[in-house]
Amino acid sequence: MSGSVPFYQKHHRHYDRGYRYQSGSRYTAGTSSSSSSTRGLDWSSPSGLDKSRLNPLPKRAKPSYLAVDKENHIIGYVVPLFRSSQDFATGYSDAEETRLRNTSSHMERRDLFTSGLEMERSEQVSRKEAMRESAERISLNKTIHEHEEHFKRMNEDSLMHAPEFVIKPRSHTVWEKQCVRLHCTVSGWPDPRVVWYKNNVAIDPLTNAGKYKIESKYSVHSLEINRCDFDDTAQYRVSAMNSKGELSAFASVVVKRFRGEVDECLPAPRRTSFKDGPVSEYGINFQTHIVDKFGVSFGREGETMSLGCTVIINPPLHRYQPEVHWYRDDVLLSPSKWTHMHWSGDRATLTLTHLNKEDEGLYTLRVTTKSGYETYSAYVFVRDADAEVEGAPGAPLDVGCLDANKDYIIVTWKQPAVDGGNSILGYFVDRCEVGTNHWIQCNDTPVKFARFPVTGLVEGRSYIFRVRAVNKSGMSRPSRVSEPVAAMDPADRARMRGTSAPWTGQIIVTEEEPAEGIVPGRPRALQVTEATKNYVVLSWKPPGEKGLEGVMYYVEKCVSGTDTWQRVNTEIPVKSPRFALFDLAEGNSYCFRVRCCNSAGVGEPSDPTEATTVGDKLDTPAAPSKVVPTRNTATSVVVSWEASHDAQELVGYYIEASIVGSNIWEPCNNKPVNATRFICHGLMTGEKYVFRVRALNAAGLSHFSQESEAVEVKAAIASPAPPFGITVLECVRDSMVLAWKQPAFIGGADITGYFVDYRDVIDGVPGKWHEANIRAISDRAYRVTDLKENRKYQFQVRAANIAGVGIPSLPSDTFLCEEWTIAVPGPPHDLELREVRCDSMTLLWKPPVYQGRDPVNGFYIDIKEAEAPEEAWRGINTKATENTFFKVKNLKEGETYVFRVRAQNQAGVGKTSDISEAVQALTKPGTKEIVVDVDDDGNISLNFECGNLTPDSKFLWSKNYEDISDSSRLTVETKGNKSKVTFSSPGEEDIGIYSCLVSHTDGASSSYTISQEELKRLLEISHDHKFPTIPLKSDLAVEMLEKGRVRFWLQADQISANGKVDYVFNDNLVSQGEKYKMNFDKNTGVIEMIMESLTPADEGTFTFQMQDGKATNQSSLVLIGDVFKDLQKESEFQRKEWFRKQGPHFIEYLGYEVTPECCVMLKCKVGNIKKETSALWYKDGREIKADEHLGFTEGVLKLEIAQISKKDAGVYEVVLKDDRGKDTSALNLTDQGFKDLMNEVFDYIANSSTPLKITSTDEGIRLYTFVSYYNDLLPVTWHYKDSAIAFCDRLKSGVVGDQLWLQITEPTEKDMGKYAIEFSDGKGGLRRTVELSGQAYDDAFAEFKRLKAAAIAERNRARVAGGLPDVVTIQEGKALNLTCNISGDPVPEVTWLKNEKGLTSDEHCILKFESGKFASFTVTAVNTSDTGKYSILVKNKYGTESADFTLEVTEGTPDLGVTSYWTDSEGNVVFGPNTPKEKQSGITAMKMQRTKVEKTLKDHRETQKSEEEDNFIDTVTVEPKNSEEKDDVEENTKLK
Repeated sequence: MSGSVPFYQKHHRHYDRGYRYQSGSRYTAGTSSSSSSTRGLDWSSPSGLDKSRLNPLPKRAKPSYLAVDKENHIIGYVVPLFRSSQDFATGYSDAEETRLRNTSSHMERRDLFTSGLEMERSEQVSRKEAMRESAERISLNKTIHEHEEHFKRMNEDSLMHAPEFVIKPRSHTVWEKQCVRLHCTVSGWPDPRVVWYKNNVAIDPLTNAGKYKIESKYSVHSLEINRCDFDDTAQYRVSAMNSKGELSAFASVVVKRFRGEVDECLPAPRRTSFKDGPVSEYGINFQTHIVDKFGVSFGREGETMSLGCTVIINPPLHRYQPEVHWYRDDVLLSPSKWTHMHWSGDRATLTLTHLNKEDEGLYTLRVTTKSGYETYSAYVFVRDADAEVEGAPGAPLDVGCLDANKDYIIVTWKQPAVDGGNSILGYFVDRCEVGTNHWIQCNDTPVKFARFPVTGLVEGRSYIFRVRAVNKSGMSRPSRVSEPVAAMDPADRARMRGTSAPWTGQIIVTEEEPAEGIVPGRPRALQVTEATKNYVVLSWKPPGEKGLEGVMYYVEKCVSGTDTWQRVNTEIPVKSPRFALFDLAEGNSYCFRVRCCNSAGVGEPSDPTEATTVGDKLDTPAAPSKVVPTRNTATSVVVSWEASHDAQELVGYYIEASIVGSNIWEPCNNKPVNATRFICHGLMTGEKYVFRVRALNAAGLSHFSQESEAVEVKAAIASPAPPFGITVLECVRDSMVLAWKQPAFIGGADITGYFVDYRDVIDGVPGKWHEANIRAISDRAYRVTDLKENRKYQFQVRAANIAGVGIPSLPSDTFLCEEWTIAVPGPPHDLELREVRCDSMTLLWKPPVYQGRDPVNGFYIDIKEAEAPEEAWRGINTKATENTFFKVKNLKEGETYVFRVRAQNQAGVGKTSDISEAVQALTKPGTKEIVVDVDDDGNISLNFECGNLTPDSKFLWSKNYEDISDSSRLTVETKGNKSKVTFSSPGEEDIGIYSCLVSHTDGASSSYTISQEELKRLLEISHDHKFPTIPLKSDLAVEMLEKGRVRFWLQADQISANGKVDYVFNDNLVSQGEKYKMNFDKNTGVIEMIMESLTPADEGTFTFQMQDGKATNQSSLVLIGDVFKDLQKESEFQRKEWFRKQGPHFIEYLGYEVTPECCVMLKCKVGNIKKETSALWYKDGREIKADEHLGFTEGVLKLEIAQISKKDAGVYEVVLKDDRGKDTSALNLTDQGFKDLMNEVFDYIANSSTPLKITSTDEGIRLYTFVSYYNDLLPVTWHYKDSAIAFCDRLKSGVVGDQLWLQITEPTEKDMGKYAIEFSDGKGGLRRTVELSGQAYDDAFAEFKRLKAAAIAERNRARVAGGLPDVVTIQEGKALNLTCNISGDPVPEVTWLKNEKGLTSDEHCILKFESGKFASFTVTAVNTSDTGKYSILVKNKYGTESADFTLEVTEGTPDLGVTSYWTDSEGNVVFGPNTPKEKQSGITAMKMQRTKVEKTLKDHRETQKSEEEDNFIDTVTVEPKNSEEKDDVEENTKLK
């Protein structure tokens, strides 16, 4: 076969036949290398037809169909449909044999007659037959599927099984822009869930709309890829999963491109390597940059960690997504529950959701575009989680399954690096069936070997495993669980998984037709592959014969030295050529052999193995040697060692580190490394470490290697990078002054000097380089001499440190050597930025070498944003500064700036300097400032601390940004990361700006300005520290304590525990004793001295003297004269008070309060009361009330005086007493005390008064107000026009109940004006006013006139002034005389009536009206006929009134006496002088009722009064019978 075979076809056995008639291509049917003949067609054979291939019944072969183009280049292949298992069992059908014969005969005729038409017709027939067979197979599969579904419904519990591919997806090779469809048929119960993957990444049809289409119907699942392009070339996986397990099948899709399809105007893709730069894909060069990278990371088990990088791709294309892959230890990572990957458009992120030690390793991000790829790597370390039991070991890791069969699974793991300080005794293995959360421990005793066979499994079920380590302290945390593994025969597992090809598209399929009725031969190459004390694993090769039907195996064992063979698997033979034996006696030797069997019978046994002794044959590895540490970075060291000798099945190495002298070893890695070199990260800079290594395999860990030599952790030293920015500062006829910038990387050590080279350039052609200096120069400026005038030169500079001389810089620009004659100065140089903060930074520079015609007298600084155009330059200072430094302020935080400097002299402003480096205005985390401090001795110092020191860092102090020349004025002291400058004798010479720069850092620097004012302040603080005083929060004071004790105290603001106090009285020290109690609380600074009491001898001066180191202070208190006497009295009083309060006592002494009802309440608060305590109330020494059996411990006693008057004045006293003592409280309510009390009562009355109002009476106009309570002692004054009213007959005032009034009789217009009533309460008083004028006066005057007229009519109307009794009862025969008073003007007419009829005067009934005033009714001899109702009716022009009485006559003995009586004006019965006393009792009289006219007038007045005064309440007062009774009532009322 001509032409080269692509890499993805080198191992393929089958190729697709779908493109055999494409134009411009031809096909070659290749044959296998077997000596037997195969059917196929070789178009390249010149001989035409091979007769050996015309056999109508050839043997089955494995044809491969290749598609080639005109140049014999293979361009594709296809894979035929896989045959079902029935084809292997039954052989070819008759239709297929006919098709083969027809095809063979047709090939012969085609070669003889070259008839293309017949060839095509034959192919069509073959295709139809193939399609018919395919339809029959599909129909059969459908029938089988329906039968299975029916059986599942009938008995679904017994038939639950893991997913199984009935038809697996097949691989395809297609052309670009074609569609391809992958489909498969999956069985399983419950119904599996099917997911499609591309290169192990789940396919989401919604993410790529229109690209993918996924369908599932009747257990047939398909993936359709629309319009394939070259990126669709991949390995596709379909995964089916249910509760019983998971199974995957693979298929490859290869997308080919037609030659000539690409537009000729586009450049062809480059197929070379990336070493010459990025590959151009159709004219686009993608440049990939990975920035914002993640560094070496440290995590702990159980935590979540995210690694991310920002990816910049130029040119940026809309919606272009590169291929982003993550690797761990060069193994591609796939999305899982442990790892989540995300691409946001410009940032790639990997999230480790739950860290385990398996996640430790080197993580690599690979970003691939059409033009190349870019990678970045960093290491991730995972430490053990905190042990649940102190001292327990770490969890094992990398739990997996070494071998799995239907009744056992061999579990493997790796030992942890941390044993908890005690040797690990062994490991426990736990298992859990997939779909449950029930963990079962598999071994009762711990195993030391890192492999363990788990038995007792249920065939067909899937399991996960975990391992725990144990030492004498306890159990470790469980490891991460293993991947699920099914317990089944490996042959069944291989059949379920199917054969799959890598993504390259390689498909390997065997179609051997089994031979029937043949007993298999002997197995070959039987050997013991693994032997431990727990199990032995055998492996062998199948018998040499091919095509045998259903070969299985029996395993037999025999104890060495005997010929008795015992079959191990007696029940079910195994299908795979691998078997593990258990339950072997440890220490015994065994031989093993295997027999093949099938349906034809059991074959001969294999050759037995050699005697194998049961036991752990694998030894722990030897300890590594020659551990060599090497400096790497400031926090890492490279450790290398020599591998363990003769180590078997080596797993890796663990490295441990320890700080020299600590004897504490910490693991550097928690996951074994396979190499003999490892970078240990996370070390402390500047510390010295030693290292040791040990190896491990399944048998255990080796001994530790010998400790390495100590190595200090700091960055390795390298030669510096090249300088840059070479410029000319001055030029004369034969020399030039050059300046350059320090290299960005100095190699980890200070630059010791620079070397300058130069060469001349003639007509653009540079010459040879010449050394300008032999000895290194320390400055970044140098004068190159011995040059030729008007000659052009180029220069290069090399930097040197202790590691050597670095590579030279790039050649500078070409400079002409000619003398400068300009008048202005040259450019300043060596710009440097320090003290970078978020809003300021300090710029330093060096003055120009070339001064110009006159000396330089100032500098100007320009600034602009780094990204701004040249037009954005602007000046900072309008006035030139003479200094070579300048602090730039008011910067915008986060903005990046560049600067330049210009020098000036009298001739003008010179050239600008080179632009400074771009610096961002940002305060770096951890930035410190210089702090001024004055110590206890008064020494003034400047202190600076730097947190990111390196081992080579130095603190460089300067004054005004120049080296400090006079070291006698200050001393510099540096310890660790702190440096201090101490002034020897501060003075005006020390005024200036002091700055500190820390070398070998990221620019850590700060400055502090000591001005004239600041120096003065510091000197004052220094003086206070040299001659210190103890500050006091409070001076010495005195206060009174309970029981009359006196406390002298003060509080110091700052005093140490070593402070001392002396107590002085009148210049004499006093000490602790009965009289003085001293106390010094050093935590609060309170110093106190307590005296039980004061005596006259204690008068004088008290002083507290304090001393604390050098600091002293004292405070005094003078107690003499009245001050001392008052304090002594207060002490005695407090002492008495303390004793008083031991029994019942007054908490608040007797006092009073006035209630809103104007009652006076005497009250006192008492305490320490018990049931036996009594409270007695006295007034003027007379007991008035007693309270006994008080039901409270502390409460209030009260005495209420309801209506206070003058007789209530007196001295009130309360006495508390019981068996513990008594206490007395008195209240003097006489004279001024009573006056003050009444003033308070008056204040309540005044404030209760209503606004002054106007009303009218028949006599005139009345002004009135109401109060809630009136007291006879209330002083009231009426005012008219702000003057007190002189009362007369026409102006009167009075009180009716709670109404205070002023009556103006017969008012006139002169009475108009402002009236007021003033209440006096001993303070400011209260005044109520009313304006009697205008409409108010008119209305009141009119009402007065009306009432006056009504009063006259009422006064002159006819009326019965003296009433008659209501009922008169008299004995028959007696005489009756009744007389009543009659009034009225004019004299009224009098008429008598009996039973409503008129009555005339006669002898029996005599009626008289005398003097116009008296009307009499006389009956001479009363008889029963006189009984009846009698009335008198009086009448004049103003009115009429009547009076009635009823006469009742009783039978009796006639009496000669005359009964004569009448009623007075009040209704009392008055008997005549001739009426006997015994007769008076027989007369009954009742008070006469008022007439309707009187009642009508009274109701009218009350209604008018109620309308005018809402708050008026008419009260009825019942007078006592006599004065004594009245006094008793008043007294009881007051004391209630």
